Amino acid sequence: MNSEIRIREAVKSDLPILLGFEQEVVIAERPFDPTIRESNVNYYDLNGLMDNPRATVLVACDEDKIVASGYGLEKPARHYLDHETFAYLGFMYTDPTYRGKGINGMIVNGLQDWASEMGLIEIRLHVYSDNEPAIRAYEKGGFKKHMIEMRLRTEY
Repeated sequence: MNSEIRIREAVKSDLPILLGFEQEVVIAERPFDPTIRESNVNYYDLNGLMDNPRATVLVACDEDKIVASGYGLEKPARHYLDHETFAYLGFMYTDPTYRGKGINGMIVNGLQDWASEMGLIEIRLHVYSDNEPAIRAYEKGGFKKHMIEMRLRTEY
């Protein structure tokens, strides 16, 4: 494993690997969310994100091997907030053999740079409340807990 990790924008030829990462994200999130269907699930429109001038998909590479991913997308803010739009981050995935090496932080830093270039002053992301390692990683990067989403499953 080369210690020289570089961050770059994803390209269409990366899609097969990124679609595999997407399925790994789904698998990792199922224990945190019992409402995720067991059948084939797709979270992201990666083609659309790559084509969107107000979005970016970043990958971390160890030489030619893609080892991590993340995206940033400009989204409209609620009308009562002090900003009209914000950067939403998602698709955070790191190959298990590369975890604990700060690569996700490199992706987040790259997405923060993108948000700054886009003039976006607010950055948000979602993380499951029970995913303590991810929460610690994001807090280490300066993120603060903001709101908890609650759910109730009723029987009919």
